Amino acid sequence: MNIDRTEKYIELTQRTLEGYLEDIREQALSDGIPIIRPSVQGLLRFLMGYVRPKNILEIGTAVGFSALLMHEYAPDARVTTIENYEPRLVKARENFGNYAKDSRIELLEGDAAQILPRLKDGGYDFIFLDSAKGQYITFLDDIIRLLAPGGMLVSDNVMQDGDVIESRYAVRRRDRTIHERMREYIREVSDSPCLESAVLPMADGVTVSYRKRD
Repeated sequence: MNIDRTEKYIELTQRTLEGYLEDIREQALSDGIPIIRPSVQGLLRFLMGYVRPKNILEIGTAVGFSALLMHEYAPDARVTTIENYEPRLVKARENFGNYAKDSRIELLEGDAAQILPRLKDGGYDFIFLDSAKGQYITFLDDIIRLLAPGGMLVSDNVMQDGDVIESRYAVRRRDRTIHERMREYIREVSDSPCLESAVLPMADGVTVSYRKRD
């Protein structure tokens, strides 16, 4: 399957984004900043309406596009989003200042590995993970702790442009560590006694999980 052609077709079939979101998306693409693909945008829009989360945690803000998308389509939710990379923080601050003036988005600046342990157990009913892919597995224990019973976890880009399905020796040597860590992450979310998960072959791969109730 040609992912680029599929994503283009999906983009053409979706409802138009709110004007400011489309502006942010186009600017990010023009600047070479990766943002969620059209199919993942559609998934988040659907889940915001279906799940109706109240407290959302995003790990990996970039320029704030996905946080603002969730803010737009989950009007009763508070969004907490974490970012460590200063050049992207500058644009995220600007975008939130312009389009999230009701203060329902909280930007936490710093390393997620240091911030996550300080957040409240079970404090979030929706978590969107879209940060450094090699760190997914190191965040997982904290993510499960932070996810409320019945809460949903969506993890983006888990297929690493198809590398994850390949043998370790078919992957470039420099990419083997992230290949191994992402495979471990998929195994852990699939096998965790706390989660029920599915791997979706959309965009660059997405896992969708929910925290089982005791």
